[in-house]
Amino acid sequence: MSMLSEKQAREILDKVIELSKADECIATLTGTKDGNVRFALNNVSTSGIVSDIQLAVQVAYGKRVGVATINEFDDASLARVVSRAEELAKLAPENDEFMPALGKQDYKASDPAFVKASAEVSPEYRANVAAESIEPCRKDDLVAAGFFTDNTSFSAFATSTGNFGYHKSTTVDFTCTVRTDDGTGSGWVNRNVADVAQFDAKSEVARAISKAKGSVDAKAIEPGKYTVILEPAAASGLIGFMMFGFDARQADEGRSFLSKKGGGTKMGEQLFDKRINISADPWDNEAPVQPWDGENRPRNKIAIVKDGKINYMNYSRFWAKKQEKDAPAQPGNILIAGGSKSTDQLVADTKRGILVTRTWYIRMVDPQTVLLTGLTRDGTFYIEDGEIKYPIKNMRFNESPVIMLNNVEELGLPQRSTIGGGGPGGGQPIVMMTPAMKIRDFTFTSLSDAV
Repeated sequence: MSMLSEKQAREILDKVIELSKADECIATLTGTKDGNVRFALNNVSTSGIVSDIQLAVQVAYGKRVGVATINEFDDASLARVVSRAEELAKLAPENDEFMPALGKQDYKASDPAFVKASAEVSPEYRANVAAESIEPCRKDDLVAAGFFTDNTSFSAFATSTGNFGYHKSTTVDFTCTVRTDDGTGSGWVNRNVADVAQFDAKSEVARAISKAKGSVDAKAIEPGKYTVILEPAAASGLIGFMMFGFDARQADEGRSFLSKKGGGTKMGEQLFDKRINISADPWDNEAPVQPWDGENRPRNKIAIVKDGKINYMNYSRFWAKKQEKDAPAQPGNILIAGGSKSTDQLVADTKRGILVTRTWYIRMVDPQTVLLTGLTRDGTFYIEDGEIKYPIKNMRFNESPVIMLNNVEELGLPQRSTIGGGGPGGGQPIVMMTPAMKIRDFTFTSLSDAV
């Protein structure tokens, strides 16, 4: 049992709330069912289903907080976990940043986040994904390695102040790397959707195969500043780092790129090209998410960057109270507005430049400017007169998304991806919609011999 209905979840949560004798109690149930198949060297290596449900009980006596977790839900186990949380709270020091639980809230359901077909993906379907990835590679003397997962999850919580929420979702994620048998060419593809009907392994793998074949005999070019076309996955890897800097406390304390010298923040300032618009919307058709954040605040549509200007920062409830600011919920998705052109069309409109399939091993160099370093990987190509002329060796880049989004030439079609938990999503993975991007003066600093 990895999924509970709203009624089943509420019955367990109500019991927990009734058992607690603390000043307040927040009980949270999370359940996941993860189906997967992994393949490497043109053979399936692992497959299976992992499922679990966890109950977390947080209680408070004044500003003393205790948390305990359990994955058994009989009456004795529920009494035990509540007692343990209360014991820990009595031992804990006071938390100066403690905020009491919210009262009853209204959450507008984000139903498109759950797709029945995705929740019912079978072992046969997963095996077919592996077969459709491996067979064309085997026939072409190529080597495939990849991972397909289908996730069904739910989250529910109740508080002693009368608040309650229930949400369920599905996600399908696929990555595949295809290499030539001598290891000199490599292509890569990834796909993330809520609805499995939008996924087609054959067409995705065909893209990776094309790049693997096309990247053989890569040429070395001089590092420097180039016009680049970043595929959506390549762009999201960079911009995701920047979005974690939209924290008001970091900015107020002088620790982020949104801090002003001498104090204050850059709220309302023009930091990016006027074509840059970044928003959040829990009910977006392509990237729906849970309608509350990590502090159980109801999410709404938010304009994070509007026509290049900073329009929003993430405030925790504590920091908002301290700074006497409104505290809207932190977003669970990041939607970057784009255009209508495919990556191929952006290439066709480029006189000279570099096509980047993937940015990899990205690390922060300077949080104050969001200067990042990393490598290209799995298919990097030189563009001339609107055509891919030849593959080039991978390169290390030193670039800031802040500068990058001021050097926009054109934006293409957005594509869905996710970035890891923490930051704006209140601990949950954050869904992104990122367009392909044509950027001028992108800085490459050195060559890399890796394929």
